[in-house]
Amino acid sequence: MATYKSEEVTLNASAEKVYGKLSNIQGLGEMIKNAPVDAIPADKRGLLEQITVTGDSVSFPAGPMGAITLQKGKCVEPTLITLEGVGTPVPMKLCLNIAPLGDANCRAEVEIDIQIPMLLKPMIGGPLQKMTKEFANMLRAIPFG
Repeated sequence: MATYKSEEVTLNASAEKVYGKLSNIQGLGEMIKNAPVDAIPADKRGLLEQITVTGDSVSFPAGPMGAITLQKGKCVEPTLITLEGVGTPVPMKLCLNIAPLGDANCRAEVEIDIQIPMLLKPMIGGPLQKMTKEFANMLRAIPFG
């Protein structure tokens, strides 16, 4: 199992608000659909249009592998949201760890755990690490109010 972690990012919302907004997969789909154009880099806008949200899962394109579907897994309010790969070529899990910092702020860290063969680590490790960083940075742009 390989683990890729983002840096911790500070969010201007309580852990409860962040958890409430991000643990609702359907609400996440609405946020993606209604994201302000100026908040999304031009090279990522096409990707957002390809994201599909249904009930408790989210699917997005993953290049040559096709689409990846992540389904809501274990959640611990207000500190952990887990999405687990469904039908992925290898077992994988995305975790959002949330640490309260008082009533108005929290820290968040994105973690991907994936079972990949040692030979593939050098090829996909960099893109996975970049994905965790981009996901964490995207959290800063979400209005949690």
